[in-house]
Amino acid sequence: MHKNSLVLLCCLSLAACAGSSDKSDGGSSWWSFGGEEKPVAVKKAPPKIDHQLTDAWLDEYEPRLKSALSGSKMELERRENVLVVTAPVDSSFNPDRPSMLMPAVLGPFTKVAKILEKDPRTGVLILGHADSRGQLDSNFKLSEDRAKAVASIFRLSGLQRDRLLLKGVGPDMPRAANDSAAGRALNRRVEIVLTPKPTLVALLAKYSQPAAAPALPVAQVAADQKKKEKAQ
Repeated sequence: MHKNSLVLLCCLSLAACAGSSDKSDGGSSWWSFGGEEKPVAVKKAPPKIDHQLTDAWLDEYEPRLKSALSGSKMELERRENVLVVTAPVDSSFNPDRPSMLMPAVLGPFTKVAKILEKDPRTGVLILGHADSRGQLDSNFKLSEDRAKAVASIFRLSGLQRDRLLLKGVGPDMPRAANDSAAGRALNRRVEIVLTPKPTLVALLAKYSQPAAAPALPVAQVAADQKKKEKAQ
């Protein structure tokens, strides 16, 4: 559903309406790095992405991350302007304690975190996803708790709060239909979006742009004007 697109980042606009807490373990909100938690109305054009810088970063880190994840059940995918590490919930979290990571995934996550923490250029966005079963509020909370569990590894590895964001988006961004067990398993996941920090800032700003007000048809404008004149 989200192949060859930035669906992960599109979900941020949906996440603003999710009703779950916006605070991460590091105190960052999804629209800022380490800043005060408040929605910002973006009135100017978003910053442009430096594609040369971004492509160079992706070329450098893709093979390193692929090596770090070798032998694990996590996936690494290169999309436009970002690398995405996907951790399936069913093999990454304890079934009896749904927000607790399994010991087997601590190694791969730590390797990824160690690769990134020494490079101040890197921005990290961690997104928790759920399937559509159960109560909506519970799904959002669980997806956020799982994102926090992964973020804690990055924090322990030394990644500073001004480079790390997280959000639980519940079932809002499925990558498969929820009408089968296999589809629901694909939807239960944590995704780590990686890219240079300036690129992530530009992408977040892009998806925070307010929608333009639709132009009213000429006939409707004329009718509204007549109503005003009669009222006067």
